[in-house]
Amino acid sequence: MTSSQDALKKSAAIAAMEHIKPRLENNSVVGVGTGSTVNFFIDALAEYKHLFGSAVSSSQASTERLRNHGIKVLDLNDVNELEYYVDGADESNDNLQLIKGGGAALTREKIVAAVAREFVCVVDASKQVGVLGNFALPVEVIPMARSYVARKLVGLGGTPEYREGVVTDNGNQIIDVHNFKILNPVKLEEKINNIVGVVCNGLFAARPADLLLVASANGVQTLRRK
Repeated sequence: MTSSQDALKKSAAIAAMEHIKPRLENNSVVGVGTGSTVNFFIDALAEYKHLFGSAVSSSQASTERLRNHGIKVLDLNDVNELEYYVDGADESNDNLQLIKGGGAALTREKIVAAVAREFVCVVDASKQVGVLGNFALPVEVIPMARSYVARKLVGLGGTPEYREGVVTDNGNQIIDVHNFKILNPVKLEEKINNIVGVVCNGLFAARPADLLLVASANGVQTLRRK
């Protein structure tokens, strides 16, 4: 990763912090995702930890980073709702539908996003695409079902590849599916999730982002879901 990419990720993360800061309260719980851009957000969030109560995290790695900053992290089961969930993405289309899961935290990310009132996604401009699928689609699977699920994914037109050596925080495995040209993300998300043995897939289409903050050399562009 280049320093210029890091600078863009950081500017998107800071824009997300500026977006949520005015509505933070003592009892606010902030949902926090996973990944390199989110790490910048966590670092920015730490400067304002006196303004809010706690956080919910989508991964063990983010939980550790939050706690290292002295931010209290709650279990999602102890939270009724989240005002915000801030996370990155591997790809985003014009409808703010996403591919996520490059960091293997897709299932927990999807759960936290479902609870949040507003899903704020932070990306650099390279993640914006016309059609999703250039980035291989991650699918989290129960280990004993991996080969079966892979055969079903071939039947859907994809080329599955086992992500060797990766175990999710849930104790499962990841299949990355190449060669999908995803023209109907909602339908494909549903089809894959209906395969027996699939825990979750990395399409965030049924529940896309509400707000997309896109960092480029020209600044941060704000896109809202139509």
